[in-house]
Amino acid sequence: MIVRPASRSPWLMLFTLKGSIVSIVWRRVVAMMLLATMVVFVEYRYTMDAAGLGAVPLMLVGLTLAIFLGFRNSVAYERWWEARTLWGELLIVVRNLTRQTLSFTENVPAEQQRQLAHKLIAFSHALRHKLRGSSASADLVRWLGEDQAKRYLASSNAPNLLLGDINQAYAQLRRNGQLDNILFADIDKQLNRLSYILGGCERITSTPMPFAYILLLHRTVYIYCFLLPFCLVGSLGWLTPIMVGVLSYTFFGLDALGEQIEEPFGMLPNNLPLDALCRTIEISVAELLGDEDVPVAIKPLDGVLM
Repeated sequence: MIVRPASRSPWLMLFTLKGSIVSIVWRRVVAMMLLATMVVFVEYRYTMDAAGLGAVPLMLVGLTLAIFLGFRNSVAYERWWEARTLWGELLIVVRNLTRQTLSFTENVPAEQQRQLAHKLIAFSHALRHKLRGSSASADLVRWLGEDQAKRYLASSNAPNLLLGDINQAYAQLRRNGQLDNILFADIDKQLNRLSYILGGCERITSTPMPFAYILLLHRTVYIYCFLLPFCLVGSLGWLTPIMVGVLSYTFFGLDALGEQIEEPFGMLPNNLPLDALCRTIEISVAELLGDEDVPVAIKPLDGVLM
C-alpha cells in the first residue's frame, strides 16, 4: 500500500512516480503517441482528409468506455475495501480473544494462555500466506514450533485447521471447568467471526471479475486510444501526439489501476499491506502478554508498506 506523506505539494502530486501507474502503462502511452506522430506526418505530407472522422467516433466509443471503466473500478474498489474491512476485524477479534484468554480462564497456566495467543497470531500469518499463495513455513514454525507446524503445513487449508484446533482448545477449557459457560459462548462468537473473515477473504480470491467483461473493457480501451489520433489530427495538428498521450495515459491508467486493486491481497504497491497488518497483530498480542521483546512495527520502504 502506498503511504502518502502528510504534506502533498503540487510538485509531489504532479511528478512523483512512486505509487503512480506510469511504470505499468508508459509503453502503451508511448506507442499511442508514436502512432499519433505518424498520423500527423502522413496527414501533412500527403494532405489526406483525416479530419473527416471528427469527434463523433470519440463520443460514441468514449461514452461506452466511461460506463465500463466507472463500473469496473467501482467494483474493484469495493473488493479492496471489503478486504481491508475483513482484516481490520481480524485485528479486533484477535485482541478480544487474547484479552479474554488472559482475563477469564481460571487456573490455566500462563504458558498455556501464551500458546493460545500464539495460535491466534499463527492464524493471521497462515491466512496471509494462503491468500498470497506463499509458504507459511517460517511463520508457523516461529509461532507454533516445528512439530505442530508440520501438521498445518500438510493441510490444504492451514488457517481453517488452526481455527478448528483453537476452538477445541477453548472447548476443553470449558469441559475442565476452567472457563465459564457464558464466557465460552462469547468466545465462540469471536471464533465464528474469524471463520467469517476466512470465508470472506476466500470468496474475494476465488471469485475474480468475469473474464469476458475484462476482455471487452481492455479491447474497448485499445480501440478508443487507437482512434484518438485519427479523430484529433484535423483540429489539433501537431499537438495531436500530446493530447493523445494525456488521454491514453488516463484510460490506460484507470484500466491498469482497476486491475491492481481488484486483487487486494497481492504484492503490488496498491495492494493491502498484509505483512504490516500481521505485525500489528503480533505487537498487540505481545503487549497484552506483557512480553519485553515486542516486535517493531513494519515501516514503509520507499513509500510502500507491504
